[in-house]
Amino acid sequence: MRRKFSIKKIAFLLFLVSFVSVAQHNESTDVINAPKQEKDLKTTIKEYINHHILDSYDFGLYSYTNDHNEKVHIGAPLPIILWDNGLKVFLSSKFHHGETLAEVDGNYYKIEHNKIYKTDAEGTITYDAEHHPTNTKPLDFSITKNVVMIFVVFLIMFFMFKRMAKSYQKNNGMPTGMGRLLEPIVLYIRDDIAKPNIGEKNYKRYMSYLLTIFFFVWIVNLFGLTPIGVNITNNIAVTFCLAIFTYIITTFTAKKDYWKHIFWMPGVPIPMKIILAPIELLGTIIKPFSLMIRLYANITAGHIVLMSIIGMMFIFNNWLGSSLSFMLAFVLGILELLVAALQAYIFTMLSALYFGSAVEEHDEH
Repeated sequence: MRRKFSIKKIAFLLFLVSFVSVAQHNESTDVINAPKQEKDLKTTIKEYINHHILDSYDFGLYSYTNDHNEKVHIGAPLPIILWDNGLKVFLSSKFHHGETLAEVDGNYYKIEHNKIYKTDAEGTITYDAEHHPTNTKPLDFSITKNVVMIFVVFLIMFFMFKRMAKSYQKNNGMPTGMGRLLEPIVLYIRDDIAKPNIGEKNYKRYMSYLLTIFFFVWIVNLFGLTPIGVNITNNIAVTFCLAIFTYIITTFTAKKDYWKHIFWMPGVPIPMKIILAPIELLGTIIKPFSLMIRLYANITAGHIVLMSIIGMMFIFNNWLGSSLSFMLAFVLGILELLVAALQAYIFTMLSALYFGSAVEEHDEH
């Protein structure tokens, strides 16, 4: 009798693994290591865009320069959790937004290119020939801004579905309030994504995951369009974990026919089977990789293009150029709302397609 794996158990274990992965990964796209110099407007805009799309160790809402030419940051510090010959826990406020060293138990730590390195009391950072830091980097489990927002989205989704379930219970199956709002989306995912791609017999096993992945990606994409700079899905560690979810669920719930058609395709000459088997096996890895890159690249590119157009308003600094830039940014912002939902739909659709291929029953003749 074939052993059946519980989707809920697999998803829970994957959540724990992904949390550690996201907590350790604080992706930085800033690779400029030039000496400090007076910044022009274009450089300032580039740095602002980089800051907006990156994760951070504090939850910054915005910053401004006061009358004394001092930069004031509005936000809240987050816990820094490091493993460096023992557990080191402190608040990110010790770094003063990366401007100072943090001293903990006689050890000194510094943020360099959005990563934490161990230094001496002077904050010395050494570099290799490619100008990459060579200082010791402690194991980082810090609660970054992206991790906080993942928990926020989790609470939002829990509240939404809890309210939806209660609306059905109180009204004998007739939804009200949150249930009426979410029911068309849930039915669409069931009837137009799950059933056609997985089949009537097996789709129920995957519905909880498909609903979770759709609403998670959609909500975090919408948060990415807000001015506070929370961009969870343009962190490749997050999209990697989402793709791994799909890959592992596909692998552990696949039927024997799925593996038979990968390693020993029926109706194909034996020499061709030997050649095609490794290619088919590689294809099972390429599929989740494409999920990861597609979501990451589309969301990151959209944010960079949108903010670059907004920055052009300040570069042109005239009524014609700035007005055109504003109108283009407005139209692109509306388009990004569509892209937020579209990327959630594509990720869910392709996941359902992979699940369907894993449980498909073949009639061999």
